[in-house]
Amino acid sequence: MTLATERPATHETFESLEPRTGNVVATFPVHTASDVEAAVARAREAAVWWQDLGWDGRRKRLDAWKRLIVRRGDELAELVHRENGKPVSDARLTEVTLPVDHIAWAAKNAPKVLGSRKVSAGLLMANQAATLEYQPLGVIGVIGPWNYPVFTPMGSIAYALAAGNAVVFKPSEYTPAVGKWLVDTFAEVVPEHPVLQLVTGFGETGAALCRAGVDKVAFTGSARTGKKVMAACAETLTPVLMECGGKDAMIVADDADIDAAATAALWGGMSNAGQTCIGIERVYVAEKVYDDFVGRLTEKARNVVAGTSYGPITMPSQVDIIRRHIADAIAKGGRAVTGGSIDGGLVEPTVLLDVPEDSIAVTEETFGPTLTVTRVRDAEEGIERSNATTYGLAGSVFSKKGGVDIARRLRTGMTSVNQVAAFAGIPSLPFGGSGESGFGRIHGEDGLKEFTRAKAITRQRFDLPLPILSFERTPKVDALLGRTVRFLHGRG
Repeated sequence: MTLATERPATHETFESLEPRTGNVVATFPVHTASDVEAAVARAREAAVWWQDLGWDGRRKRLDAWKRLIVRRGDELAELVHRENGKPVSDARLTEVTLPVDHIAWAAKNAPKVLGSRKVSAGLLMANQAATLEYQPLGVIGVIGPWNYPVFTPMGSIAYALAAGNAVVFKPSEYTPAVGKWLVDTFAEVVPEHPVLQLVTGFGETGAALCRAGVDKVAFTGSARTGKKVMAACAETLTPVLMECGGKDAMIVADDADIDAAATAALWGGMSNAGQTCIGIERVYVAEKVYDDFVGRLTEKARNVVAGTSYGPITMPSQVDIIRRHIADAIAKGGRAVTGGSIDGGLVEPTVLLDVPEDSIAVTEETFGPTLTVTRVRDAEEGIERSNATTYGLAGSVFSKKGGVDIARRLRTGMTSVNQVAAFAGIPSLPFGGSGESGFGRIHGEDGLKEFTRAKAITRQRFDLPLPILSFERTPKVDALLGRTVRFLHGRG
């Protein structure tokens, strides 16, 4: 079999660059629509073999892949560091440790979640044996992001594979080497068929994947690009799973552990240079503890160093967006108590105070190491402001007593209480949002079911004395049915 990256020299190519140095990591082909269609055709055949392996066969191979990733974790972390720019230690955590845990959970739990099970047929259909199972869709197209080039697409890849599908993976053009590493290592443990394949390129390649006849597309990226993906998929009625951006907020109630909240806000806002869809961009702090929180956050932020604590901005065009957001916040009356300066791709950790709610630093996704911190009357006002956005992805609450109640009232798919982003590390919890943040779920039982179709089967166990599903049904039978329905559902 010829790997997708082994193209003739006459094909158009592009280079993956290190954001820290500008050095070339590797050169990749720009796959055309015909290339993508060929990959999907190969996946279609591979999917049949993969499905026939059954739960145990797939689990053995996914567990082998997991072990291989663990053994070569330092290699993967170093590659992520080079191509994405994040520190190696962060890459080990978010791009090795968390993904392998998700692979293990998906492989182990797929039979229980998706396998055939009996369900009640009810009294009216008591002569029927009813079963429910979830069958694989076939071929899944995964379009991955650059900010978490392993962890995020693995939430689709691992769960789709565990459910019995083949996958064609198009990584971001900024991190294709990481994508190739994943596909190559999977091929080492599953050499028989191209169950997981790679296609590389830009937006045109992604659009080709949407139109190539896959059974579903799982996309992670901006809402703007997500709408283009949906439009392309709509041409063939291809269903989509959309994990788009966020403008996630943290609420700090007046009974919060202020030091812990400041530590978490700083990590949530600045880790990975703020390039995290579930990171914190807005903080609403009860006025009773506002000054204490700002003081602690500012002090801690001074110990965070761009280029050391976190890496450069991976995508060069994002720097202009971050610069524009900071400038707009200050122009509208805000002030930067830390940071505010940008040197090439390095953005200093920036804490902004007194930023009005109509500033783009509050209303639009910044995707950089910035935090707006706003004084609110209490947690109730914090909830109102947190929900005043078109996004609905994630968030955080710090409160010793009322945290869970506050979390329930936030219009987000995920919320952590007294921590940030803890839900992402729990494989059994679904991951996803609403509104401009997208729809559908990866991870957990919902994530497994996302890549399947529900299949209902009934089997008649014995004949009923009264013909219900028949043209031989008499008025007497109809009357009896009416009395039965009134007895079962019309009383009270």
